[in-house]
Amino acid sequence: MVSTPVSELEAGKRIVANVYTDKGNLLFQKGRVLLPKDLEVLQAFMIDYVELQGVAGDSEKTASEQNGKTSATQNIEAGRNVPSRREQSFIEEYEQLVALIKTGFPSVLAMEMPIFQWRAQLEKLIDQIQGYRILGFTPRMPDKHDYVYHHAVLCALTSYMLARWLDIPQKNWIQVALAGLLHDIGKVKIPPNILHKPDQLGPEEKAEMNNHTTYGYQILKNATALQEGVLLAALQHHERVDGSGYPFGSTGEKLHIYAKIVAVADIFHAMTLDRRYQGSTSPYLVLEQLEQDSFGKLDPAIVRTLIKHTTQLSLGTRVKLSNRKMGEIVYADAHQPTRPIVSINGEIINLIQERKLFILEVL
Repeated sequence: MVSTPVSELEAGKRIVANVYTDKGNLLFQKGRVLLPKDLEVLQAFMIDYVELQGVAGDSEKTASEQNGKTSATQNIEAGRNVPSRREQSFIEEYEQLVALIKTGFPSVLAMEMPIFQWRAQLEKLIDQIQGYRILGFTPRMPDKHDYVYHHAVLCALTSYMLARWLDIPQKNWIQVALAGLLHDIGKVKIPPNILHKPDQLGPEEKAEMNNHTTYGYQILKNATALQEGVLLAALQHHERVDGSGYPFGSTGEKLHIYAKIVAVADIFHAMTLDRRYQGSTSPYLVLEQLEQDSFGKLDPAIVRTLIKHTTQLSLGTRVKLSNRKMGEIVYADAHQPTRPIVSINGEIINLIQERKLFILEVL
């Protein structure tokens, strides 16, 4: 093991000891083969020395590894974001479920709800969930009126992931996903002129829109194979921990865990999906807004879990900043994960310091 000044480092070297920032956050794990951008990150954090492998021939080995990694990086930088087979399978199952929901939701008032058919397709989609990136997946939605169906499926997926991360018993994961899928089903009773109105709703219209929570509960009461938590998610997903929500102003201890999970997923996808009357918002800004709302309105444990698990997967991800420049996430501080360090053509941008900039889009 050789202690080497950062000023003398070359790309392709392997570090054999963890590298930490002056605040004690892990910057690079031991065993990492340094890329050119990593050298810039080390300098940006004013790291003086790193420990390298002191075995002859190591530089040739790591240089070879570096060449392979560089080729992969160049493919990404060249814009060759071709979906993998796993992502293609996910998209196919996703679009199939959206089509089923689009056909089935408007019919629930006239015929029996096809819960088992929806659940079967939802399970097929979940089998491909490794192709789902919460911060990076943007569905094809040529008709903005289909927002409600895409929103339902996305909330099902994110609610399912949250249930897994929150250590909800595995036997209940699919029920949490169904809670996300069906939470807005009461909107089938809202008149289209209110549901799709492009302008701000009037007081009476808003009151009718708010009724979708109770409508949804009433509709789901007649369905089979659903846990009570699924019904309560439809009823309570607009309630807030501090009692400021609707329809009853219930407080945190009275809210079902499924409803708390779906509430977070509902807000996230409502703000990040492109709607006919409202454009999409950066998922990173939405996470920051959710974090603010977790102080009183949303369950803080659920919000923290969403932020932790979605942002820790983002190292190496290509992003577009609010100044329209594209770069790659190279480091995320554990205490401010929505404001990572981004490398743009060799320039290191620390979004913790550059508060006016933010990640506009995950590529």
